[in-house]
Amino acid sequence: MSNGKHCILELYRASAAKLNDEALIRNILEEAARVSNATLLDIKTHPFIPQGVTGFALLAESHISIHTWPENGYAAVDVFTCGEKTDPEIACKFLAETFEAKSHHIITLDRYLPDLITA
Repeated sequence: MSNGKHCILELYRASAAKLNDEALIRNILEEAARVSNATLLDIKTHPFIPQGVTGFALLAESHISIHTWPENGYAAVDVFTCGEKTDPEIACKFLAETFEAKSHHIITLDRYLPDLITA
């Protein structure tokens, strides 16, 4: 039985302005949690000079993180959720659309507890 779903998302040729807007990224992380049916506990972000933002949404079901390189139109995103009610792939689709990525790549992994722990 799966313990959760983990999505690794890369956004390419995304909006540089959006990738560099810390306040907007906070709002986007909040909405990504909502659309994936996750429970948001907290959000932390940090802007870099001259550009780029790192953001982390702590979820009751795990997390969403983003690291941006606006100068390259690139973002690395990690969405991990546990439980049956959440859908991290919906969050990934939302993020790709919202950041206006011209292309993206996603890898989805099912996460499992080792047999030693579940036995």
